[in-house]
Amino acid sequence: MFGSTAFLVILALSLLVFAVPGWLKYYFTLGLLMAGIVLTTSWAAGLLAGSGLTEEFPLFTAASGTGMVLVIDRLSAFFVLVINITVLIGLLYARGYLEPYRARMNALRFSIHYFSYLWLWLSMLMVVMVRDGLSFLIVWEIMALSSFFLVIFDAEERSIMKTGISYLIQMHVGMFFILVAFLLVQQDTGRMSFDALGEYFSRHRNLPLFLLFFAGFGIKAGFIPLHTWLPEAHPAAPSHVSGVMSGVMIKMGIYGIARVLTSMQSDLVATGVIILAVSLFSGVMGVMMAIVQHDLKRLLAYHSIENIGIIGIGLGLGVIGQANGNNALALLGYAGGLLHVLNHSLFKSLLFFNAGSVYHAAHTRNMELTGGLMKRMPWTAILFLTGSLAICGLPPFNGFISEYLIYMGMFGSLSGASLSHSILIVGSIAALSLIGGLAIFCFTKAFGIVFLGEPRSEQADHAREVSRSMIIPQLFTAALILFIGLGSPFVVKPVFDLVARTWNIGSQQLVTGAYTANLAQISLAGGIFVVTLAALLFYRRYHLSRRVVDTGPTWGCGYTAVTPKQQYTATSFAYNYNHIAKPVLQTRKDIDEIGEDEIFPHGRKFLSHSDDLFKRNLVDRPADWVSGLLKRIAVMQTGQIRHYILYAFVFMLLVLLLAMLKII
Repeated sequence: MFGSTAFLVILALSLLVFAVPGWLKYYFTLGLLMAGIVLTTSWAAGLLAGSGLTEEFPLFTAASGTGMVLVIDRLSAFFVLVINITVLIGLLYARGYLEPYRARMNALRFSIHYFSYLWLWLSMLMVVMVRDGLSFLIVWEIMALSSFFLVIFDAEERSIMKTGISYLIQMHVGMFFILVAFLLVQQDTGRMSFDALGEYFSRHRNLPLFLLFFAGFGIKAGFIPLHTWLPEAHPAAPSHVSGVMSGVMIKMGIYGIARVLTSMQSDLVATGVIILAVSLFSGVMGVMMAIVQHDLKRLLAYHSIENIGIIGIGLGLGVIGQANGNNALALLGYAGGLLHVLNHSLFKSLLFFNAGSVYHAAHTRNMELTGGLMKRMPWTAILFLTGSLAICGLPPFNGFISEYLIYMGMFGSLSGASLSHSILIVGSIAALSLIGGLAIFCFTKAFGIVFLGEPRSEQADHAREVSRSMIIPQLFTAALILFIGLGSPFVVKPVFDLVARTWNIGSQQLVTGAYTANLAQISLAGGIFVVTLAALLFYRRYHLSRRVVDTGPTWGCGYTAVTPKQQYTATSFAYNYNHIAKPVLQTRKDIDEIGEDEIFPHGRKFLSHSDDLFKRNLVDRPADWVSGLLKRIAVMQTGQIRHYILYAFVFMLLVLLLAMLKII
């Protein structure tokens, strides 16, 4: 009872953010957030550490007997921990990031921002703890609205407001699919709830209803081709919001899919293959489109799609393992997918915070206008490199651990597999390997262009390291990334237990013991590497401290570029790749060609742009068609009263005619 009351108090106190003085708003929000995190983390940790299956926290009960009850099980508890970690670090980072905005924005704007941030956090917590369908749709809507207000924080730019509205519309399209799915369940069972899914699935084919849920949750998660909001909203939002949206908010779609999968009883093969196919396509296309981006935050947004694909690969393999009675594949697939939810929330939020630091210091997100920032922003460069290595799945960082589980599940299932199963698994291994290789190429480009070389613009040349209030939260995230990479057995064992209990997978002690022991050896090797590297760096610093160190230009392999224009740019670095991938990415080049009779060519600009084909065909073209139709209809808006009276008279005549013909 105390827990329910405390949660309601936090909900009510969030309104006071509008009343407290301007200088106190941030600290009030932080205090309220930390109180809620302590409360909900104790719920989650207590359930994961105990032997109970669920725990309930009723919030209120209506006179009709209905109400909202928070129900936490192991799956919910896992997502609660992921949400709390990322949201807390995001708000700690926001203190320094929002400082420049205080001079040009009033206290009300900050009140709305902090209130929306709190309610995005609260709504995500309730999304993963609410089972009743109506309550779920309400908190799902609150999540969409609060994130909308966070996206349009800097709404003086018309493009940001347009992006926010487009985001809100697409969120409601996803909500429509979820609503229809719940209504079908209610019509059949009399209950509109996740708990009624098992009853519905026992009497009907499972695949049609799952596809409705998958469409709705897939829009939130960002699976291709349901992703079109994501590359627009993430760059538009402030960087601490982008980190939270990419780190945890899009995972609410993954939670929804996982929750539905826990109740499915048939059509598992078809379901697993569909999830796997969509995820492989999303992973490959996401990283392919990321490589050709010039905007650093847009590049990271497309990598969110890629990593959602990796999570989906794990879930798809888990479903296929369940369908075939391969408990080892099911365990490793689900565990790898869920662990990647945590891992991605850490390294992707870190990378978005890094991008925010770059924007804060250099006032640009365009990689073509950066360069040489490692000398000016060493801490940001090291942290970006840490996040880059983690997102590429390289040891000894956390991204390697979850991808390792997925790989081992696929390799282990090949022995004794049928021909069709072998083809599917081998294709998945090849696709996941391609995703990893392209990710390394992409972040080599991103880190090299942004942080190495010489500045390509005046603002990059004058960039300076951000404040400690922005660096320290990132260091905490980097420490968690390294902890999971080096102490993986401590994290993997609880995830194995969570998966086994959630999906009722039989005892797999041999599998869990073998892979936990293997990961312990990998972590030990990684630890030795880290200690050795740290010792070498310490010795180097000690050695150089006793000598006079001369500083000179970077060695240029016998030739140093005269101007920054002679360095690689983001476009030229990916030129060969771009040429190969052009049929898929449809890259356009805008350049005024030099004529044969132009003896002294005038100055020219070269621009390249890659369209998102899915956005152009699925969103832009239908929107343009509707816009054109409305413009044609707008001729009826003459501003003359007699015309509007005529429209009403014609409408009444039409209704009378239809009534006489018994059509209405």
